[in-house]
Amino acid sequence: MDANTIRRKFLEFQEKRGHKVIQPAPLVLEGDPTTLFTGSGMQPLLPYLLGKEHPEGTRLCDSQPSMRLQDIEDVGDPRHTTVFEMLGNWSLGDYFKEEQIRGFFEFLTVEVGLDPKKIYVTCFIGNEKYGIPRDTEAAEIWQKVFREAGVEAEIAEIGSAKVGDERGIRPGERIFFYDDHENWWSRGGGIESTPIGDPCGPDSEVFYDFGEDKQDIEKYGQAHPASDGARFMEIGNQVFMQYKRNEDGTFSELEKKNVDFGGGLERIAAAAIGSFDVFKISLLKPIIEKLEEISGKSYDNNTDEMRVIADHIRGAYLLAAQGLAPSNKTQGYAMRRLVRRAILRALDLGIAADFLAEIVPIVADNYRDLPDSILTHRETALETLLKEESVFRKTLNRGMRELGKLSKNNKALNGEDIFKLQDTYGFPFELSVEECYREGIELSPKYREEFEAALAEQRERSQTASKGMFKGGLEDHGEQTVKYHTATHLLLAALQKLVAPDIAQKGSNITADRVRFDFNLDHKMTPEEKQAVEKQVNEWIEADLPVVFDEYDKAYARDTLKAHGQFWDKYPEKLKVYTIGDFDNPVSREVCGGPHVEHTGVLGHFKIKKEESSSAGVRRIKAVLE
Repeated sequence: MDANTIRRKFLEFQEKRGHKVIQPAPLVLEGDPTTLFTGSGMQPLLPYLLGKEHPEGTRLCDSQPSMRLQDIEDVGDPRHTTVFEMLGNWSLGDYFKEEQIRGFFEFLTVEVGLDPKKIYVTCFIGNEKYGIPRDTEAAEIWQKVFREAGVEAEIAEIGSAKVGDERGIRPGERIFFYDDHENWWSRGGGIESTPIGDPCGPDSEVFYDFGEDKQDIEKYGQAHPASDGARFMEIGNQVFMQYKRNEDGTFSELEKKNVDFGGGLERIAAAAIGSFDVFKISLLKPIIEKLEEISGKSYDNNTDEMRVIADHIRGAYLLAAQGLAPSNKTQGYAMRRLVRRAILRALDLGIAADFLAEIVPIVADNYRDLPDSILTHRETALETLLKEESVFRKTLNRGMRELGKLSKNNKALNGEDIFKLQDTYGFPFELSVEECYREGIELSPKYREEFEAALAEQRERSQTASKGMFKGGLEDHGEQTVKYHTATHLLLAALQKLVAPDIAQKGSNITADRVRFDFNLDHKMTPEEKQAVEKQVNEWIEADLPVVFDEYDKAYARDTLKAHGQFWDKYPEKLKVYTIGDFDNPVSREVCGGPHVEHTGVLGHFKIKKEESSSAGVRRIKAVLE
């Protein structure tokens, strides 16, 4: 069953259950400065989940295109995409758990035709501290539903994902209880981060099992629904908003309970064809096949490049079809980045000529069923993207010429030269380095550090000129994001203490869900090093260390306080320094603009999910707080 059919069947199925089909919101929300793009199916419905009456009634459904660029560099694996579509249905004080669980199970097994034996679910284990009981109601409903389908469904107590990685699953188990890091919904994240006055509650996630052969135990641990391995993939989440947080921090039951359901269209489509690779579904496979045709190369041998191109051009088309044009500001810049990353990957495949004219019509046809209410500029989308492709190819040609001029001076190119190529001519750093290697042009020993310094100086100028914009690699200044920011300082301190004292930050990207941290290191971290770093960070968290800051003269911060900083010659004469732990013998002391938590005990359990190469001499850690 193809994705367009699944979308249509979902909306028809929900209509029969009394839901009103509402129009999806555009990817770019007008009048919402808090986010670049619509990032989830429920985002446009938030006012109604918070109590506002919806003009269409209490039963609603839609299919919402969404975009998240936080993990753009993860695109290339079998399931990460920047664009995705969420099938959603909502009960605003109408039905609750039983009707929702039964309805979704029927849709998956009857309408889509999934094997019920390959469906696994999770429920909330409860929280004794806040007096919130385990969600036995949802678990018992699931048991009845599975029993009626002739499927054994034992309940397992897991708790944390870490325990699951060690324990795995046992024969007959199908319903799993996890803690609030996995099965609790609030706008702030876990229970501790639930905002005062907000509705919140347990959720029940649904997973599809792609088979035991997909699990990499050495890399991810034992298989279980909340693991990072490829065996299980989440295909839907049912949030049961039955509580609110009170002024004193406690929780009480809501009189009017809501259901917020979101199911990934691409992931359900992948389950329908039995492939854990979402790039083989109908919305993406035709793009891949055209890339194979025009490049003369196979998908199996060039998966990263073709997945990036297919994903990015799909996203760029949806933005162009909504009337957005590439630019150097906010959403337009994100769109430009998608197009240019796709073009660079096309060059990697040997596609030198213009190729969007062949790819974009395929994407447009894939999305012919989306309503005109959001794709208001379908007719001009191709023209918009072809113009950007032409501009960027001219940019690449200019950059190549300038690179040649610089290399004729018989000197090693330094990081400032490479920064100039990027800043003035739009010639990307990676392409400059690659061309130097290809043409035998010498690079200075510290070209990366020099480039980072020039880039940091430019960012400092930009930040000074635009007060109020988020800084330091943070997606926002929400409570959970701030926690990750503080955890990043602990991570750097642990790396310097246990791995190498000269380790420095080479970049970071921090969201409410995870931290991505780049640092210099000339080798892959050993399992022992990763374990030691993770343990050290958690010991500092458990010690509940104070986090304080003050402003100091630059010389005093550097020479007396020995604060960690990377670009002392670029810093202003007065700067802010954050200290974690005892002031005279700190765990961490860094030049930083903030914000941070006030003490480490609120962070939760720190876990390294992945350590990998980012580029030559630079490693990357992805970590979460559980």
